[in-house]
Amino acid sequence: MAATNFSGPVVSAGGFTGDVTGTITLTSTVTASLPAAASSTGQMYIITDNGAGDDEFALVVSNGTAWVAVDTSALS
Repeated sequence: MAATNFSGPVVSAGGFTGDVTGTITLTSTVTASLPAAASSTGQMYIITDNGAGDDEFALVVSNGTAWVAVDTSALS
């Protein structure tokens, strides 16, 4: 696939905004407001309640079945 260049901000309906510097800003929300995982495969969000109503942040991605937290451990 060829690289594509844009001259302005890139906005995705899938939950992120990017700019020409390569910075990506994910949309933040609470767990109860996440869209259905089945219709959001590959989308990423920052949740601000960590699923438990706490003020804890988590990066989540839809695997097509559920929203799963991104783990920072090394791949094996």
